[in-house]
Amino acid sequence: MEIVLAFIIGGLYAAGLYMLMRRSLVKLVIGLALLSQAANLLIFTLGRLIRGRPALIPSDMARLVEPFADPVPQALILTAIVIGFGVQAFAIILIKRAYQTVGTDDLDDMRSTDVMHGSSSAPPVNLPNDKWRSPVEATLRDEGA
Repeated sequence: MEIVLAFIIGGLYAAGLYMLMRRSLVKLVIGLALLSQAANLLIFTLGRLIRGRPALIPSDMARLVEPFADPVPQALILTAIVIGFGVQAFAIILIKRAYQTVGTDDLDDMRSTDVMHGSSSAPPVNLPNDKWRSPVEATLRDEGA
């Protein structure tokens, strides 16, 4: 069974890395999800697959009797699933906001908007007292920050 899971894990890692190299933000999040699932399966496989009893001590015994499932990898995987879900939810919200702002999810098109509308290429703002400030400083000053 471990051999089959090794090929599945390798396929998930390959598909996740392939999706991360695409130019679409949606494909990037799908690749991130595939990588997290591959990492979860890897941890699960490293904890050894045992079709035994759970790691619970019966009331009439003082110790666990072999074979039993290792609970540590299972706990790590549950934690990783929750963290991965939070990261994916955050990434989806960022993608939605970026798509609303730019109008595309293509990374190359987003880079071209940085060049056209970026603050690094914007000219400095002339303030009334003849001091030159960057657009960020001028915006913070106007907002009263």
